[in-house]
Amino acid sequence: QVQLVESGGGSLQTGGSLRLSCAASENTYSRYSMGWFRLTPGKEREGVAVIDSDGSTFYVDSVKGRFTISQDTAKNTLYLKMNSLKPEDTSMYYCAAGRAAAWWLLQHPEHVGHWGQGTQVTVSS
Repeated sequence: QVQLVESGGGSLQTGGSLRLSCAASENTYSRYSMGWFRLTPGKEREGVAVIDSDGSTFYVDSVKGRFTISQDTAKNTLYLKMNSLKPEDTSMYYCAAGRAAAWWLLQHPEHVGHWGQGTQVTVSS
């Protein structure tokens, strides 16, 4: 059972930057697609950014050019660098791992196999 632990969330103002981290209990990059999802009250869970085992990345349109997903395979850690944050980015962000292709997981979070506990990001105007 893969365990995922997020960190790095916080509160900040519009235009600021944050980097989220997700520490995995084992080496996941060769067996799983990894990603970041967010859940906002009143909305469905949304795929934000995903990365395949070959390093291919995919993003939801609303964060393209602002967010960057990456992973350090030596540290079993996934990152999400978020720049130019907006109030609409306010959400609980979850790290996830799944067997399906990353591009598929982005659109189908129901196919994620493992979730972290989440980290809150709050952006004020």
